[in-house]
Formats: sequence, C-alpha cells, structure tokens
Amino acid sequence: MAYSRNIYDNNGAGLEDTVYRYLCPVRKAGSIIGRGGEIAKQIRSDTKANMRINEAIPGCDERVVTIYSNSEETNRIEDDEDFVCPAFDALFKVHDMIVAEEFDNDGDYDNDDEYSERQTVTVRMLVPSDQIGCLIGKGGQVIQKLRNDTNAQIRVINDNLPICALALSHDELLQIIGDPSAVREALYQVAFLLYDNPSRFQNYFLSSSSTLQHQPGGILMSPAITSSHKNYSAPRDAADARVFSICFICPAENVGSVIGKGGCFINQTRQESGATIKVHTPETDEDDDCIIFISAKEFFEDQSPTVNAALRLQTRCSEKVGKDSSDSAISTRVLIPSSQVGCLIGKGGALISEMRSVTKANIRIFQGEDVPRIARENEEMVQITGSLDAAIKALTQVMLRLRANVFDMDRGLVLLPTFFPYISQTIETSSKPRHRKGENHHHGSVEIARNEDYGSQTNLKSPRRNRVY
Repeated sequence: MAYSRNIYDNNGAGLEDTVYRYLCPVRKAGSIIGRGGEIAKQIRSDTKANMRINEAIPGCDERVVTIYSNSEETNRIEDDEDFVCPAFDALFKVHDMIVAEEFDNDGDYDNDDEYSERQTVTVRMLVPSDQIGCLIGKGGQVIQKLRNDTNAQIRVINDNLPICALALSHDELLQIIGDPSAVREALYQVAFLLYDNPSRFQNYFLSSSSTLQHQPGGILMSPAITSSHKNYSAPRDAADARVFSICFICPAENVGSVIGKGGCFINQTRQESGATIKVHTPETDEDDDCIIFISAKEFFEDQSPTVNAALRLQTRCSEKVGKDSSDSAISTRVLIPSSQVGCLIGKGGALISEMRSVTKANIRIFQGEDVPRIARENEEMVQITGSLDAAIKALTQVMLRLRANVFDMDRGLVLLPTFFPYISQTIETSSKPRHRKGENHHHGSVEIARNEDYGSQTNLKSPRRNRVY
C-alpha cells in the first residue's frame, strides 16, 4: 500500500488496528460460514485475519461480519502488485463469496461476463463517525472522486440504520451500489482509505465476544458494556479516570429482589460488574421509594461497570405498567444531576426525540415539584416506559449519553457495539403505582449512606421550575 498510515493514538491496542465491519445479508451468511464453519475457518487460515460473524438479530435481515488484523502488509490479492494487510485480504474474500452466492442463486445467470456486468450489487458497511470523514473529504471531494473513478453509487447514510447497528453508536452506514466490477473497485479504494485512517475507538469492536446466543426471555447486551471490567492492560494516567454513577428510584417492595436472599444477588452483581452498589431507604415511610445507587471509577475506553450493573438491576428496580398483569411493559425511573439534563434533551429537544424514535420507548424528564421527594434538590428524574426490550434500549442510550457527558465526550462518539450477547432478565417488578410529589427530605440508609458523586446537597427551600419533557 503506497500510503502513510495515520495512527491517532497509542493506547495499547497493539498491532490489531485494521477493522472492517461488513454487513452480510442473512440469507447469504452460509456462503461465508459453510457447514460446521468450514469456509470461515478457511478464510481465517488463508488470510491470517480474524473474523467474527455475529448472530442474526430478530427483525434484522443483515449480520455484522467484523474482520480485523494487524496492519502489516503481508498479503497479496490475486495478481495485484500491492501488498495488503490480512484484514484487507479477508474483506475481499468475504465480499467475493457473497457476490458469487448472489449470482449462483440467480436462475438466469449463465456465466456470461457481459451479462454479469449488467447485474447490480450492493455493499453495506458500518463505519464509525470519527472515521467516515476520510471517505467524504472536505466539501465531499473524496466521495465525489470515488464516484467518478468507479462509476458506482456511493452514499453515507446516518439515519434509518439497520437494527444491528442499533443507531446508538453514532455509526454511519456506507452503501455502494453498481455493477460487480464497479462496486469491487469502489470497495477497494474505500478499504484503502479506512486502513489509512483507523478509528480511535476500534478497540470497542475488538473487545466483543465471537459468539452470541439468543434465548427467549432474555435480552441482547453488548460485551463491550457487560464483560469483565479488567480488560485494559496498558498503563494510563489515573487522572483520566472519572466516577460515573446511576441512581435508580426503586419501589420499596422490590428491594428484596435487588438484594436477594442473604445478599446473594447484589453481591454477585457487585462481583461480576465491578461496580459499587448501595441500597438506601427513607427514614420514615416503609412503603416509600428507595434509592439504588451504582457507581464506579472508570476510563472512557473501558467497559463500564456502572452500565453493566445497572442493566442487570433494571427490571428489579422497575414497575410493571398496564392493567393486564401479563403485560411486560415496565417503567424505570432514574435520578440525574440537573447539570446533565441538557445532554439528554439536546437543542430544541432533538436528542430526546431521537432516543424515543430509536428505542420506541416513552422517555420523559421531570423537573421541579414533579420530581419525587426522595430526590435531592439538584436532581431531576428520567422516566422510561415501554416494553422490556424498548426500556432496556432506552436506559442503555440514556446511560451512554450521561457517561459521555461525564467524560466531556458529548460531541464525540457514544459507542455501543453492534451486537448483544444474552443476559437473562427475570421480570421482578412492582405493579403498584408510585409517583409522589412533595418536598425533598434527607434519606437514611439501610446499608451505607449514598456518597456525594452528584455534588453536595443544595438549599432545599430554593425555588424549582416545573418542566416535563
């Protein structure tokens, strides 16, 4: 490759820093997997690249194929004079197999070159938004040159993303359409540009598990959120770590399921997530709401112990909604600092509208006297209501935006990897409505007092404006 590689940082990711995420139609996945995984194993063996083929997500007709390797240019594609890295080589083996499968399944295909050139091929790839600029260029000059040079239709799409992208990650979708030779040439040039301009956050994609299970009664969670918190071996500046916390409002009758018999569940969650979890009850009313406070000191690049623990506890801290007892809809309430409300609402309500649209959950932010009295003066309440799946996705998006805000990364990426391994979610929620208005009061603790991660308590008598978003 006659290019100088632009490495953004040296964060300990090692040489495995070339990553491609190719979207394979579900119906064609067999062409790159083979019986017993034989074809995928052969691709790995021939190219020396790593390849992960994510399981199909219900409702999505594409599967994410993550291809990655070190950046050393050791492979040669057919008669091409350029040497390429293993991931580049594997990308084109995958692409060629998928295209061949499409033509093989076409009953009219007669192996005539002129005929095949009249066929239309579509390639779709996920590209992080901090990497997509190398394909667009200033004023769109690069992407226009690619179109002119290859005669392919090349688009960058940042809305209506496939479900496998979740739209939470601020991924962009690159789409290339044209005859086979035009698409292949365009993909070739795109792959070069992505190689030379790696994403700063590609360690998120490399930290994912290679397997996925989907079972009834469970949810799909990202390994970059839920796997072990001890995942980063390179030395880093301790000053870069920040405390990130989430505060659930939990119905009093749910506390038992949060703690578990003899503290077994809460202790297991602490151990597996690495987060600190504290349970707090009010001093007076035994039937009042409780606080479940989750926190951890984290690095932005790492999996989040706080997010991990919160997702494990969400259903146990939530209430059932709806008259039908068999209805799986839940309502989750979270207290957030007043200073962070803006990162969820956005200019003109743009962000909260986007979250509602993406997750299909009802997300509301209560301020002033509409906030339950257990809240501190400088806290507002986010209420998420919807199906179990929608509520989990909405809470995930809310937490990732809050976390990015804590790390001053609001305008950067809020990355959520492109698939979710299974975590069992037992619905142990309260069906008792619990929305109170009134003055704030200091709450005691069953375990240990809630720390001051949100800042010191302000004057309780100061006026509050009433807003609901």
